[in-house]
Amino acid sequence: MSMEQRLRIAAITDEFSPHLDTATQAMAAIGMTGAEIRMVNGKNIIALTDQEVDGVRQLCASRGLEIMSVASPLLKCVLPGAPPVDERFQQDMFAAQYGFDDQPRLTERAFAIAERLGARIIRVFSYWRSVEPEKCFQAIVDALGALAEKAAGRGFIIGLENEHACNISTASESLRVLQAVTHPSLELVWDPANCLISGEDPFPRGYQLLPKARIGHVHVKDCYAVGHKPWWGPVGTVGVDWRGQIHALVEDGYRGWLSLETHWPGPNNDKHLGSVICGWNLKSLATF
Repeated sequence: MSMEQRLRIAAITDEFSPHLDTATQAMAAIGMTGAEIRMVNGKNIIALTDQEVDGVRQLCASRGLEIMSVASPLLKCVLPGAPPVDERFQQDMFAAQYGFDDQPRLTERAFAIAERLGARIIRVFSYWRSVEPEKCFQAIVDALGALAEKAAGRGFIIGLENEHACNISTASESLRVLQAVTHPSLELVWDPANCLISGEDPFPRGYQLLPKARIGHVHVKDCYAVGHKPWWGPVGTVGVDWRGQIHALVEDGYRGWLSLETHWPGPNNDKHLGSVICGWNLKSLATF
């Protein structure tokens, strides 16, 4: 039986390099056909000017990369009135120091940027994880419902990432929020490694819980976790059963992207090389 690549592969560009030119060159060389934009030249996507956004689109197009997602920092902030933030989880900011009051403005900007880039998915979160996530649940449901409603009118998908430092971090928490917000414009950005860090087995157990038709996007990184602290490594060699996960996604009819979010510092702290290694690993895992 001939081997073929079953799913399209992509990456968050700044995992390869803060410089888009360097990143996209390496991604294209691996055979990636998609790009997710989070930071460019040290600036968060949300802070880019229209001119910079147009430049991003042109450069990605010149390398044969479709931009499918704006990896925005929406709802990656403290929810006012919530219980204290859970200090056990490391919070990655990616040059996005925004608060609750900034969210309406950020939402407008994220939509405008997605429009300019031709991106279908706007990635969002669920507020920084509180010591009692349960008490934040209704506020999360309300915020996601409103975003999904807004996205529907403009042809976008709101992609909720299960993020270990936010209130929706595991597969079971993801299931619960998807059951509460049934709007078809809300989908899950499934991140098995984040689920693992949160203390839940991502595959097969966590994945089995998820409504497969509402997995809109998949982030790929790999780690071990000790007491909610991740130890990153090359994709497919650490704690997540990526081979099993990718086979299951294909069998269950997933047709979206596998998007690399390396996080591993790489050999001798060479992050670019680390991402290149992980990119080739991902291509191999997606080929069977």
